[in-house]
Amino acid sequence: MPKLPNEEFRAMVPLMREKDFYEPEEQRKISWPEYNESQIENAAETIEFICTAVDEVEYMRTPGKVGKPLTDPKVLAKAVLACEALGFTERNAQGWIRIIGPFMGILEHLDDRTIGDAYDKPEVLYILKQVFEKTKDSDGILSGDGTGLETSRKQNYENKKKTGEYMTSIVDSREIVQAFDISGEQECRAMHRLIENVYGDSLRLDAGFNDRELVKKIAEKGMTPYVFPKKNNDMNGSFAWKLMYMELFLDVMAWLTEYHLRSHAESFHASFKSVYGLITKRRATSKLSQVTARIILHNRRRISYFKKLAKAS
Repeated sequence: MPKLPNEEFRAMVPLMREKDFYEPEEQRKISWPEYNESQIENAAETIEFICTAVDEVEYMRTPGKVGKPLTDPKVLAKAVLACEALGFTERNAQGWIRIIGPFMGILEHLDDRTIGDAYDKPEVLYILKQVFEKTKDSDGILSGDGTGLETSRKQNYENKKKTGEYMTSIVDSREIVQAFDISGEQECRAMHRLIENVYGDSLRLDAGFNDRELVKKIAEKGMTPYVFPKKNNDMNGSFAWKLMYMELFLDVMAWLTEYHLRSHAESFHASFKSVYGLITKRRATSKLSQVTARIILHNRRRISYFKKLAKAS
């Protein structure tokens, strides 16, 4: 068997990080009148989506205790989505949901405590997870990344953003989220579990996920792996590992063109944090409900955008 060009491969890797290695891209111009109109339309679509998406979830209510009837978990799930879509605190939501609630199928009065407690109810989280699974789709061109989730203004300005909140996610090339994890587990270990829940043609990951076993799992799922190498890597390993880095070595620019579609994962994280802001919940179930609701709303907006592009073309 011929010897693999490991020395030449390791010498090539640092060059791919040079600033002048890539040609700069032109910035898109923004048409503000069109942007404003789309924001108005987006608000109307969001209210309609919250009503229909939650109502379509199959959920059987269990009989409550004798006494005051429990609020329908579907109503609470709608309230959570409304709060995250419109950036309401529970106290603000109490008044606004009384006004806009009928458009979402919320016909009863919800006070601020009821809305706050909704985030921590397992039944509400179950409904939100079902909405997430039912309302996403994928183009098969996947990318993964991890990011810290700020829970205070101070963390936004710290140089070292090492927080207890961390999200690892997989998105497609339209930035539609396919799977995510906020358990705080180290991102590479979290990715081992996340790939079990996604299907696609290819998956791109940065050097933080440079793991031979992970590459093997990705290939076994029928996806082509694109994992950025470390400068001390060699090509020895499983067939998937050898093939991935031989393709890089033989045609650097073609491989990097595919790999750098991973920027969509970074764009999703930047957009997610800038649009929705800080994570305000503290309990584990509440945080997961808040993040799940925000990802549902993000996916809805992206899917709507690409449907409109398809109609226009």
